[in-house]
Amino acid sequence: MAFSFKLYGLIGYPLGHSFSLPYFTEKFAREGKDAEYRNFPLENISGFEDLVEKETQLAGLNVTVPYKQEVLPFLHTLSETAESIGAVNTISFIREEGSLKLQGDNTDVTGFRQSLEEHLQKQHQSALVLGTGGSSKAVCFVLEQLGITYTRVSRSAGEGRISYEEVDRQKMAQSLLIINTTPLGMHPDVHNYPDLPYRYLTPGHLLFDLVYNPERTRFLALGEELGASIVNGYDMLVKQAEASWKIWNEQ
Repeated sequence: MAFSFKLYGLIGYPLGHSFSLPYFTEKFAREGKDAEYRNFPLENISGFEDLVEKETQLAGLNVTVPYKQEVLPFLHTLSETAESIGAVNTISFIREEGSLKLQGDNTDVTGFRQSLEEHLQKQHQSALVLGTGGSSKAVCFVLEQLGITYTRVSRSAGEGRISYEEVDRQKMAQSLLIINTTPLGMHPDVHNYPDLPYRYLTPGHLLFDLVYNPERTRFLALGEELGASIVNGYDMLVKQAEASWKIWNEQ
């Protein structure tokens, strides 16, 4: 039985060093899939509709920063998880009888939870979540599922969040899990890192960085120097990519 060619891809901006393109390209070649994965850098989310209209063989898209929330108005339906979080990283193209329905889901939840649970210790009962974007929403959703309390940290204080300046010795001692959901430290800006009082880190801390390139960001290196456990985002990305592939194949 012949299978028709299918196109998948990633939207976001910029996409110079994306994980998904080489991962899925290698996966399709290894598994003999009649499919292709491409990067679709969109300088503005307004280009999304043109992309959907132009690429008629699209079967699925992954979504990365800064569009995990901005893409929502363009979708017809959301999974229960995506609706609860308010952010999407996976879009399925459901084509039936000449019509097209776009369904949004969030596999960051699956990837993050599975990766985090491999490293959690009993002392990790409270967390600092750095950043307030779409990825942070998935992280907070998982922490709530696991019964871990958290404080969101941003450049400025506001409703439901504190500023980096407010993170003091006491807050660091109370929060033995610190999760970076921002792009700080991502290639090529490898010297950047979240502005925390790192001197208060201990061997009881776990630092989780959603960034995977470089393998050891400055955020993680500073933690490692003080004995903290560290985890980068590579394993999470593998798990969320496989969860996306499973969703696309169930449609």
